[in-house]
Amino acid sequence: MKKTTITALISGLLFGFGLLLSGMANPEKVLGFLDLFGNWDPSLALVMAGAIAVGLPVFFIAGRRGRSLLGEQMQIPTSRDIDRPLVLGALLFGIGWGLAGFCPGPAVVASGAGEPKALVFTAAMLVGMLLFSVVDRRTDG
Repeated sequence: MKKTTITALISGLLFGFGLLLSGMANPEKVLGFLDLFGNWDPSLALVMAGAIAVGLPVFFIAGRRGRSLLGEQMQIPTSRDIDRPLVLGALLFGIGWGLAGFCPGPAVVASGAGEPKALVFTAAMLVGMLLFSVVDRRTDG
């Protein structure tokens, strides 16, 4: 097994463990965080601030490198355009997160735990990704 595959597996497991430990894979906790005008639960703001504090310097360093520590080509988006697909995608992401209490990473983690709502969310997400791929190929080609 390639060391990049092992590193990806370990990183994914660590990320999933962090999502479970922080409560990000619990839709009730997430919906409580998003309910700003109701019974707001601010605890996930600390989780997000911690994630940004850890991730921001790493993204800064990664942006200056051409290759990863394992020698793989870096694939960091360079576009700064705020276009219609970006805005529509962000709106769909926010609506889906607000309705279900899941975003993609926590949904995959909760699906692995057998959470029925997460399984439905993950299946819908995969169908959406497939549809986008088909539509995107038709508009590009």
